[in-house]
Amino acid sequence: MSENQNKNQQENQKDVVLSIQGVTKEYKMGEVTVQALRGVDFSIYQGEFLVILGPSGSGKSTILNIIGGIDQPSEGHIIYKNKDISKIREKELTRYRRASVGFVFQFYNLIPNLTAKENILLASELSPSALSVSELLETIGLADRGDHFPSQMSGGQQQRVAIARAVAKNPEILLCDEPTGALDFSTGIQVLKILKDFNTERNKTVVIITHNAGIGGMADRVLYIKDGLIDRVVVNETPVSPEEVRW
Repeated sequence: MSENQNKNQQENQKDVVLSIQGVTKEYKMGEVTVQALRGVDFSIYQGEFLVILGPSGSGKSTILNIIGGIDQPSEGHIIYKNKDISKIREKELTRYRRASVGFVFQFYNLIPNLTAKENILLASELSPSALSVSELLETIGLADRGDHFPSQMSGGQQQRVAIARAVAKNPEILLCDEPTGALDFSTGIQVLKILKDFNTERNKTVVIITHNAGIGGMADRVLYIKDGLIDRVVVNETPVSPEEVRW
């Protein structure tokens, strides 16, 4: 058996948690039609740490929004556990967003008049299998900051709270949009370590979109997006630890 055949066989043996099939996305801007995605196909595996790399305007944010059920494809299918979430009713889609996916954004999006603990608790109440808020605060190193408001916290602390809020629902897939983009290098590494720990310790799928090529080194796979298409896919046989990431 050739090396490529063996690798394909190993890929086929993995559990696919979500499959993107022939997805296109068009936006109307006045009389102009912008084609953000032009026929994208790939699968995401259970417990995978996946990084989607590409410059601004490449389509990577559109992919994340479609995976997360925030946006719908113009054509194609998004299959999650044998169900096409691009075809389900709004009520089912809301249930999918609440229970199955968690979102981490570049600029935190915390509710300013709620404390760190309350921000996390608000998300945990959406899930029947929620994780302990106090344990999550301990995990992100902010057990003593639970009663602080976002304005009383640094950017790195707010991002850690945002991750804990997303993780609190115990989602199958954690979607991260430039999670280190607003942070300095050392704080960014701390954030990456929290994401990696959630991935490995709980066997959860983590998807990060970024323009930062250095983060790709810690991924199981890297998808390179260019002009609305997957340009290439790189499999990391030996991903580096978050502490080894450089940019």
